[in-house]
Amino acid sequence: MAADLGELLVPFMPTIRVPRIGDRVFKSECAFSYDSPESEGGLYVCMNTFLGFGREHVERHYRKTGQCVYMHLKRTMKEKATGASGGAIPRRKNGKVFLDLDLNCDFNGDDYEYEDEARLVIFPDHYEIPLPNIEELPALVTIACDAVLNAKSPYRRQEPDSWDDEVQVSKHASSLRQLDNGVRIPPSGWKCSKCELRENLWVNLTDGSVLCGKWFFDGNGGNGHALEHYRETNYPLAVKLGTITPDGADVYSFDEEEAVLDPHLAEHLSHFGIDMLQMQKTENGFTDNDVSPRISEWEVIQESGSKLKPVYGSGYTGIKNLGNSCYLGTTMQVLFSIPEFQRAYVGNLQRIFDYSPLDPTQDFSTQMAKLGHGLLSGQYSKPPVKSELIEQHQQKGISLKMFKALTSKGHPEFSSSRQQDAQEFFLHLINQVERNSEGSENPSDVFRFLVEERTQCCQSRMVRYTQRADNLMQLPAPMEAATNKEELIAYEVKRQEAEVSRRAPPLAVRARIPFSACLQAYTEPENVDDFWSSALQAKSAGVKTSRFKSFPEYLVIQIKKFTFGLDWVPKKLDISIDMPDLLDITHLRATGLQPKEEELPDIAPPIVIPDESKDHLMNNFTDSPEIDESAVMQLAEMGFPLEACRKAVYYTGNLGAEVAFNWVIAHMEEPEGNGNSNPGSNQQQDFAEPLVVAGFSEIDSSSSAAVPVADNQPPEESVAILTSMGFPRYQALQGLKATNNNLERALDWIFTHPDSKEESEAASDIADPEGNANPISNATAVNEPSGPRVRDGPGRYELFAFISHMGTSTMCGRYVCHIKKEGRWVIYNDHKVCLSERPPKDLGYIYFYHRIPS
Repeated sequence: MAADLGELLVPFMPTIRVPRIGDRVFKSECAFSYDSPESEGGLYVCMNTFLGFGREHVERHYRKTGQCVYMHLKRTMKEKATGASGGAIPRRKNGKVFLDLDLNCDFNGDDYEYEDEARLVIFPDHYEIPLPNIEELPALVTIACDAVLNAKSPYRRQEPDSWDDEVQVSKHASSLRQLDNGVRIPPSGWKCSKCELRENLWVNLTDGSVLCGKWFFDGNGGNGHALEHYRETNYPLAVKLGTITPDGADVYSFDEEEAVLDPHLAEHLSHFGIDMLQMQKTENGFTDNDVSPRISEWEVIQESGSKLKPVYGSGYTGIKNLGNSCYLGTTMQVLFSIPEFQRAYVGNLQRIFDYSPLDPTQDFSTQMAKLGHGLLSGQYSKPPVKSELIEQHQQKGISLKMFKALTSKGHPEFSSSRQQDAQEFFLHLINQVERNSEGSENPSDVFRFLVEERTQCCQSRMVRYTQRADNLMQLPAPMEAATNKEELIAYEVKRQEAEVSRRAPPLAVRARIPFSACLQAYTEPENVDDFWSSALQAKSAGVKTSRFKSFPEYLVIQIKKFTFGLDWVPKKLDISIDMPDLLDITHLRATGLQPKEEELPDIAPPIVIPDESKDHLMNNFTDSPEIDESAVMQLAEMGFPLEACRKAVYYTGNLGAEVAFNWVIAHMEEPEGNGNSNPGSNQQQDFAEPLVVAGFSEIDSSSSAAVPVADNQPPEESVAILTSMGFPRYQALQGLKATNNNLERALDWIFTHPDSKEESEAASDIADPEGNANPISNATAVNEPSGPRVRDGPGRYELFAFISHMGTSTMCGRYVCHIKKEGRWVIYNDHKVCLSERPPKDLGYIYFYHRIPS
């Protein structure tokens, strides 16, 4: 039999690889769907690329690449065998097969267990070889299989300065069972329920028991009742009272026997009436909690006091929280409730998948289509099913590890595990949608609108009108307009008195601000810092007002709730705003230059180049480009042409072999002269031609000390900002070059130079991708030569979604979103999706309105 298997695998041996350092093995998630080894069809891992594929997508990869050998991973759940005493016998078959796979613990782990299976499958005949099969398989195949089975997760950050003993997320955090026993932890007077001890107290997060910790050798600590309680109940996690703050707390896992992290700690504590976002740690390690708790923001936004009805099916799929990833999940839930995003990605699913690159995990359109299908298909949101073995108690949702890794790549904040600002991520994603929609429908056009800014010189009274593109409306929250000023003043007096006398602070008061006051504050003139008046040829005082030059199809409003404290930490205003369901902002339409107004002369301020900048340019420009030759050789060893490798490393800024490899994959099939790069840049050379870098020119030929510059090539970051606003790339380049790469002046230049359009690109309106003459009723699609693509129409809107933030700043807390579907408000709280009973529209952070057809 061994000889038979060896002969069977001989033709495929050149395609079977052993994972090397740096190779990513995707054995927990399909590249095109959210299938996993726990799915009905299991997961197929390519033994050459190490990409994972569900049963519906593995054939596509086989046809596209000719790769025939895959490892099929399957995980099933079975009831534990029962012993003579009636207890479950601990047993785990092949327990080490899928190392580093996340467990799905939506069941009682004491009664059920996992059973893992692995086998090699040879396509197209689907010949199966069970694993492990050391005696019968060739040594190379055995080594490759073992390496795949033991490979680390591709999403685990491998930082050279990370410590092995760094606190890790508990395996119990995402599936912790909490008893509905009515326990509420009081704000003070804690003591161990078994020995009356009042220090070193721990709350068990399953049943809310308050018990003392271990005794220490120096006589401190407790009597070990918390550990004793775990041995009796197997309730694994406990949090130490007195350490709870908005930033976290000390959490201990008795099962894992170490301190752990709990990404869902705020939710787990709120189950027992503790609002961690209102807690403050004191100097002696205890918490000021002698304040009568009000109905917290956390409870109101999550509708904690109501027994919400779960909903399932298409459009009602939850998203698992990866640990402070709710800012991403809520944003994507809202975006894929918009028809234009559904049509662009889910409607074109098969085309996107068929034309995806060899590594679909690194393709933005593929991952967007995958996410859209995961949320809208209903495949991952099915009602609970009762069976002889298990009763599911909650939705599992989908995990966005692959999507987050791609969209946050290279971003210092979004690539971290810290909480982020949902508004910043929304703009970041819109920018990525824009960059990856070149030549196809751009669904983010529905958010874009033009703002007309009127700037007036206070001395000459002359004006200048400029336009800029934007994707959201930032609405101020004027505290001075609060309708409960007396309450706020009284609270502040009591708070200061309590601070002086070192007493507990009074119950906080939330400011109630009318929406009309916010809208009025938006229209008020604002002072322009460092204003240069072209009429005076000098700096002067200036004021600016903003109005809508066009109204978008979907209006996104951000309430400016966050400000900076004295410590430069973002703080959130505790406010309530009566956001309307129906909104009419027609009166904010821009009017343009008025008959009696006189325009400021079109004269640019003088360009001043400091001497140190000239020295910096002189010192940094050399006669030849710097290229990381070690990265070049790594690529060349993979079989790519040497000159192509040099290009890849150079054009990716010497960021390493992996980034350069992605560049090679993206450009290797391009015909000569067809590069996705700057017009006139050397990236448009043939793929394998020698690298030629642009020459140098003098910044000022009349200067006695000419400074060489790389022919004024605009920074790619500035180009990306302008293209994200909807301007064509060539216009962004022309504007930046004409203004010495000054981003603000380049924006004005683009608006004031409509004749700069290239002959090869004629002006045309946005066409409906399905060929309809009028894709948007009562809205005008605009694609003017001098401006970005916008969809103008009436300024009347209806609220259909909002994202709410819970916490004291963008650096902590959580997000949930409410979306109106089929006439009902639905709350999306991570993986839980339920019908909303009291949507907290007054406490939202980002609001989404759609245009009302006339």
